[in-house]
Amino acid sequence: MLRVLIADDHEIVRHGVRDVVANHLGWEVCGECSDGAEVLALTRERRPNVIVLDVSLPGLNGIAVTRQIRQTFPATEVLLFTMHDDDETVSGGLAAGARGYLLKSEGDAQLVAAISALGAHRPYFSPAVAEMLLESAVHERKKSRLESFTLRELEVAQLIAEGESNKQIARKLGISIKTVESHRAAAMRKARVRTAAEFVRFAIKHNLIQA
Repeated sequence: MLRVLIADDHEIVRHGVRDVVANHLGWEVCGECSDGAEVLALTRERRPNVIVLDVSLPGLNGIAVTRQIRQTFPATEVLLFTMHDDDETVSGGLAAGARGYLLKSEGDAQLVAAISALGAHRPYFSPAVAEMLLESAVHERKKSRLESFTLRELEVAQLIAEGESNKQIARKLGISIKTVESHRAAAMRKARVRTAAEFVRFAIKHNLIQA
């Protein structure tokens, strides 16, 4: 039996979540509460598998509660169920240890999917939140050196790594030898290599060619 604790300071929200849980075979509501301190007390007493938790709670907000839950009861998963979709709240909740983030604008099917995922210790995010996380990951991660290459530089780089001469590359791509030399110099500079042998190793490492 999957035990679900519901924590929200709006009775109508608790009622809606309760109905979703009660109508799902193998799930049960093990408790309901409306403030942060109660969440901690009920978690200690009833050991839920999943907590459906609002971010905005009186006394102790949902992010602070999440941090304490994850530190004290690491087997309990936290699904933040909220109206807040700003970067700061999302990142704060995930940093605190929440493995799920669902917006209240989503439907019952998404709530079922989220509780199911967390019950199996898998993460779940609203599509809008997932998109935000993906965007953040793409822009904040360390970029590959290849990302600074233009398309033409990539073409020239691959042909260089395959052993083609400047003249062969120029003929194959329909450009002048001088243009090839320019692209070659730019590619080697961006790869941060000085010799052809170093460039081949770079190309293999970045899957431009097969070893």
